Amino acid sequence: MLASELIKDRIPPLKTSDTGLKALNWMEEFKVTHLPIVNKEDFLGFISEDDILALNKPEEPIGNHALSLMRAFVKDEQHVYEVIKLITKMKLTLVPVLDAKERYLGVITLPDLMDAMATLISVNSPGGIIMLELNINDYSLSEIAQIVESNGASILSLYVNPNQDSTKMGLTIKVNKMDVTRILATFNRYEYDVKATYQESEFNEDMQDRYDSFMNYLNI
Repeated sequence: MLASELIKDRIPPLKTSDTGLKALNWMEEFKVTHLPIVNKEDFLGFISEDDILALNKPEEPIGNHALSLMRAFVKDEQHVYEVIKLITKMKLTLVPVLDAKERYLGVITLPDLMDAMATLISVNSPGGIIMLELNINDYSLSEIAQIVESNGASILSLYVNPNQDSTKMGLTIKVNKMDVTRILATFNRYEYDVKATYQESEFNEDMQDRYDSFMNYLNI
């Protein structure tokens, strides 16, 4: 999934002729604390809510002020993981997207990113969830896939949770079968440490509740 696929058109960019007050109004309307400033197709940088509140005369055009605009952005061909990395590192509420010639294409917002993550980890696909704990040196994706597939199932998503203070790692696997009994038996036979399992209804209700709560938080 590439950055270009996550762009939505609902948030317009600011122009240097727009005022700080207009920027604040748009931030409140779109539930963000950053907005890009664009001159035709040229991305000049983005302005934050704090930048505007620091202006002596927010009713004047933004271009009248000497601003140090942040130029953090992603290119349209970058993977969604790079978007997540930037938005987390910089604590942004949106990420501008530029093409190969650094022309402005649009923005990716936090809700857009959350929707993309839900797709990546197959939240809405039916299946069962298995959580394992294993030594980092024992991790073998081919063996884990073989165990799942030998029981007539397929892996829908898999993600690793490394423990910085240990040689162990957590592994969460979602498979396309609700009944994971046979898969669990095989993992136990291979001496994997199964920490927890979830049926679709249990796991998805919990994940949906967390997702809905987070989306409501973003819209405050």
